Amino acid sequence: MRISTKAAVLLRVLCTLCVLCASEACRQDMHDQPKYVPLRESTFFSDARSARPIVPGTVARGHLHDDDLLYTGRVNGTDATVFPFRVDARVMARGRERFNIYCSPCHGRTGQGDGMIVQRGYRRPPTFHQDRLRDAPVGHFFDVMTNGFGAMPDYASQIAAGDRWAVIAYIRALQLSEHATPADVPSSERDRIR
Repeated sequence: MRISTKAAVLLRVLCTLCVLCASEACRQDMHDQPKYVPLRESTFFSDARSARPIVPGTVARGHLHDDDLLYTGRVNGTDATVFPFRVDARVMARGRERFNIYCSPCHGRTGQGDGMIVQRGYRRPPTFHQDRLRDAPVGHFFDVMTNGFGAMPDYASQIAAGDRWAVIAYIRALQLSEHATPADVPSSERDRIR
């Protein structure tokens, strides 16, 4: 039995309409679900707020930054002049590793501001060995790494706070090595450098 052309077209249109109607009905259930939009008025709660206050005694997990020095680089609102933890060989090794990964493309391995992307046309950063940066408090470096400055983007999302401090310790070591004198070397080690 053959179906006429008109009947075939009518059958296709009817099937399409059935599918469209069925799919539209499913979408509305999910579209019109009961929910609270943040910061909108609520008729359910007596204080009319949809966003509920934190339950007393709640313990913050993961993002409790209660150490201002560690997470802001500031003490009493000014750039810190001290590190938030003891700087030892492990911290220096971590700082060197992070510096070589994140900082050396612009600042170069020695901190002169002659990194690979600078050699390819990117804006040259200042050398870490100028007096202005040698005299800058360590909190200044933390602030610049955290928030960016000039052409330098912020690195807060790429480098953890502890690692930023380790990088600063390594920068201080680079600065010291560039301007060190033989008197800065312990007497027991002076024979090795001559």
